[in-house]
Amino acid sequence: MGVDHARPPNVQRLRRRTAAAAEPPAVHHKIFPPVSTSPPPLALIFGPFDPSGSSNLPADAVTCAQLGGHALGVLTAIHVQDTASIEAIQPVAPELIDDQARCLLEDMAVGAMKAGPLYTVESVSTIAQIVADYSTVPFVLHLGSLPDEEMLAADHDAEDLVGSLFELLLPQADVVIADHNLITLWANHGFLSAHGGGSPAEIVLEYQAKWALITGAPLRPGQRSYQLLGADKQTRQWPWAPPPERVMGTEGLLGCVVALELARGLDVPQAVEEAIHHTATLAGRSFQPGMGHRLINRSIS
Repeated sequence: MGVDHARPPNVQRLRRRTAAAAEPPAVHHKIFPPVSTSPPPLALIFGPFDPSGSSNLPADAVTCAQLGGHALGVLTAIHVQDTASIEAIQPVAPELIDDQARCLLEDMAVGAMKAGPLYTVESVSTIAQIVADYSTVPFVLHLGSLPDEEMLAADHDAEDLVGSLFELLLPQADVVIADHNLITLWANHGFLSAHGGGSPAEIVLEYQAKWALITGAPLRPGQRSYQLLGADKQTRQWPWAPPPERVMGTEGLLGCVVALELARGLDVPQAVEEAIHHTATLAGRSFQPGMGHRLINRSIS
């Protein structure tokens, strides 16, 4: 009689369970959070390439991914920089900005756009035309400090650039984000000669922006705030604290998250509140990769 080599079913099940237990556990879920089955909101970012990863592109793309969104990028300039400073800026030709933006906008359902910083009048004009052609897409404009004069294009000065930003982009912006002291400085230097006075938020609204989000606005002696002011005089305020010492890119981060939350479908006050919360959380996580400023730690841990 031949020998039956088949194992009893219960032994086979036991061996399968033993083999399964011996396999190393899957670790992917410990590295990446659960992936949503619904499409992520799409935010189109116009900005320079920052090779240090401190702000703008690609940092905004990482921020969007961390918060459940997807960033599309249009380069407006290339920086030569490290964590200490920007050494040179090479603007991208406006034709390339236009071609790349329209290529993306014609292909995908972009939920919001964010721009800034911008360094030439031509790039401002190009983006203004794109925003006008896609006027139903929420647009966030981040106004930041200008680079040193020698880094700007030879045929443009700071006043020309600021004037183009206020005249061409502010009237189309759903939200303008700027520091209180920066708007005050530009007004005192005569860059905003058309304004009739008032607070920085009121100056921004004079140029027909729908909402102004001012950081570092004086609230009372020793206290400052985020001030959100709408065209219909709706006002919201949240406590503001200076960014942690030597941490780069907090205002750019704020603009990126506002755009992402608008792409998600929130209204402006809700989007700003969410962005302030996320910015405070991320700004509290920084690291020192080089000899210059600290950078926001956008990594997933």
